[in-house]
Amino acid sequence: MDMGASRVDWVDTAKGICIIFVVMMHSVLGVEAAAGETGWMHAVVAFAAPFRMPDFFLISGLFLANVIARDWKLYLDRKVVHFAYFYVLWMTIQFVVKAPVFIGEMGAAGTLEFYLASFIQPFGTLWFIYMLPVFFVVTKLAHDWRIPWQVMLGAAALLQMAPIPTGWLLIDEFAARFVFFYAGYIFAPQIFALAAWARERIGVSLGCLLIWGLVNGSLVALGWSAEPGVALVLGAAGAGAIILTSALLVKAAKLGILRHCGENSIVIYLAFFFPMGLTRVVLLKLGLFDIGTTSLIVTVVASVSPMVLFWLIRRTDRGWFLFRRPEWAYLNGTFRGKRQAQAAE
Repeated sequence: MDMGASRVDWVDTAKGICIIFVVMMHSVLGVEAAAGETGWMHAVVAFAAPFRMPDFFLISGLFLANVIARDWKLYLDRKVVHFAYFYVLWMTIQFVVKAPVFIGEMGAAGTLEFYLASFIQPFGTLWFIYMLPVFFVVTKLAHDWRIPWQVMLGAAALLQMAPIPTGWLLIDEFAARFVFFYAGYIFAPQIFALAAWARERIGVSLGCLLIWGLVNGSLVALGWSAEPGVALVLGAAGAGAIILTSALLVKAAKLGILRHCGENSIVIYLAFFFPMGLTRVVLLKLGLFDIGTTSLIVTVVASVSPMVLFWLIRRTDRGWFLFRRPEWAYLNGTFRGKRQAQAAE
C-alpha cells in the first residue's frame, strides 16, 4: 500500500480486488447491523472471508526482499514511520468525525481515553496499516539475526493455527496474519512465476479457479472455513486464486478499474469510512432498496468517493498531506534521499 512502490500490473489488480472486498465487508456488515437483517451481499462477503486479508498481507510482502537489507534508519522511515503517519492522521480524523457519538456514549473523558488507547489497540478500519509496520520490523529482525526462513515460516504457521483469542488486536491479528505476509516475502519469486504461468495457461488456470471456488464456497457454507488448519490452507489457496485471477484479467485487458484501485489502495483504505457511513444512513432512512442492494450501493460509493477526493486534491494541489507524507514526517535525512531517488528514475 506504499504509493511509492514500483508498479506491476497484476499486483495492482490483485490489490484492487482485495481493497474492494475490504470495503465491501465493512459496508455490508455495517448495513446489516444497522438494519438488523442480512441481505444477499452477505454471501459474497462470507465467500471472500477466508482469503480477503491473507491475500492483502501476502501482496504486502512481495517486494520486501528488495529493501530488507537497507540500514535501519531508512527502513524504519519507509516501513514504519510511513504507515504510522497515516494511522495517526486518519485515526484522529475518524475520532473527530465520530466524536459526538463517542462523547454521547462514554463522555469526554472516556472518549479521550479511547483515543489514547488506540495508539496501543488498533482502531476500527485502520488496523491493517497498524499491523504492517509490526510485520516489517519482525521480518527485518529475523533477516538481520539470520533466523532460517523455514523456522520463521513454521512458527508463523503454528501461530495461525493456534487459537489465540486474547482480545488484543495486535496479538490476535499478528498470530492470524503474519504467516501470509512472511510467505509473500519468502516466496515472491514463485508467486511471480505463478502469475506468468497463468498468463500462458488460460484454460488450466480457469479450471483451477473453478475447483477452488467450489471448495472454498463449500467449506464456507459448511462452517468449516475458520477451523485450525483449514483457515491456513484456504487463505493460501485463496491468495493463489486472486493471483491467477489478476494475471488473467491483465492478460485479457479487462477491468482496468481494479488496477487503478490497486494503484491507490491506500487512498481508498484510509478514506472510505466517511462516505460509507453517510451513504448507509441516508439509504436506510430512505428505505428505497432491499438490504443487499443497499449494501452494494454503499460499497460502490465508499470505494469511488476516496478516488474522487484524491482527484480533487491533484486538481487543486491542496490537501496532499492526507495521502502523502509532508517533509516533516520523514526521519532526518531520508526525505531528500527519497526525492533524489525519484528524480533519478
